[in-house]
Amino acid sequence: MSFPLTINGRVRIVGSSEAGETLLDYVRSIGLTGAKEGCAEGECGACALLWVEEREGISCLRAINSCLVPLAAAAHREIYTVEALAEGDRMCQAQRGMVEEGGSQCGYCTPGFVVSLFAEQSDRRGGGATLAALSGNLCRCTGYRPIRDAALRLPPLEADHPLFRRLSSPPPRLGPLSWESGPERFLRPTSLDALWKLSSRYPEARWAAGMTDLSVERNLRFRRFPCLVSLEGIPELRGFREDAQGIEIGAGLSLRAIEERLGEIPEPPPGLREWLPLFASPLIRNRATLGGNLATASPVGDSAPLLLALDARIVLLSSEGSREISLDTFFLGYRKTALRPGEVICAIRIPKPYPSIVRFYKVAKRQSDDIATVSLAAALDLDAVRRVRRIGLALGGVADRPLRAAAAEEELEGKPWELPAIERARRALAAALAPIDDHRGSRAYRLAVAKNLLEKFHWQTRRLPH
Repeated sequence: MSFPLTINGRVRIVGSSEAGETLLDYVRSIGLTGAKEGCAEGECGACALLWVEEREGISCLRAINSCLVPLAAAAHREIYTVEALAEGDRMCQAQRGMVEEGGSQCGYCTPGFVVSLFAEQSDRRGGGATLAALSGNLCRCTGYRPIRDAALRLPPLEADHPLFRRLSSPPPRLGPLSWESGPERFLRPTSLDALWKLSSRYPEARWAAGMTDLSVERNLRFRRFPCLVSLEGIPELRGFREDAQGIEIGAGLSLRAIEERLGEIPEPPPGLREWLPLFASPLIRNRATLGGNLATASPVGDSAPLLLALDARIVLLSSEGSREISLDTFFLGYRKTALRPGEVICAIRIPKPYPSIVRFYKVAKRQSDDIATVSLAAALDLDAVRRVRRIGLALGGVADRPLRAAAAEEELEGKPWELPAIERARRALAAALAPIDDHRGSRAYRLAVAKNLLEKFHWQTRRLPH
């Protein structure tokens, strides 16, 4: 049993590695040691590689955390490591910038920075790089000023670079895959009919999308899955459309793809563009999916509070048909959802009319690329005399699941958008929430933060036009 994998332009047939081996393990085993393991959970970026993906029918380069990609999930992919970026003795522009600006010291993290810079440079085409492109790369010894300078000095990607020319050719096509090794099995169907057949044959199977969360369980908790069924090859899960009723986002779209599609429509749901940069790092967003983030049902997941506040609904598919439910009925408890056996999330629908004022607040140890301690999403409409006509409040990190703050909403609906109503809503929050004590924050701290975020939302919006 084997599958093809293209690395740095050379097709390799993978047939002896175990299904659980990561893409990072494999590229290092064949002598491409520029990528390294640092954290094994997608936070440091030392393992960054490039692979070719489709964007609007053409090829593009995406930087990904190879430590979070099971080797079998890379089947049929076209991958480039940092070793492919130089042309003989001639370094690429990102490499030269890091050297000339003094952006490398011990060098352990440098290849990952170069890969992220190269991906950003190839994507922007106009030259330069946004510093946000490096938010998934950590350096422990050099300091970030010279790395920042290397990023800001990048010119447009050289037109004669082989990878620039590669982007004019079609992207690789993901074919079906059935891979077994030892006690584990990895399957990739390419249609819904094939998915339902696998679901019937392997009822114990675990659905897998971007696998950025699941791979952390493998790497750090040494958990093994007897059967993983990848949803990446199913086009029906990657739709995106907007109409008079609202917007529908395919559950299998990566967060990066969602961000790009939102930029193509004139009036996206408010708050989404501001929320996306707070979701992990670019390396994670290039793989993570909206459906996967919801299906994990983490009480601190980044997507649930905002979607709950926007009254989102979720479309579920199985071999028996489809059903649509409100997102606030989807979460049943800690990591428990309303998904039935053999059911998959197909899409998320956000209805129109959208609220006029939306904010998303995330309190964490770091500003970027961190897990929330407490998050609050708020959606608001005011009438002509600044009374609350519509309010949606949703929180993460304050219960065993993401939740709507219904009691606080009741205290605000129909009331003047003033401090007395806010104070009553704060008391309602304190009575309704049941956060835990853990290493990120005590129960008292989480309660205080949740109440203060609501007050912050009021102060930021009290003079905005209704």
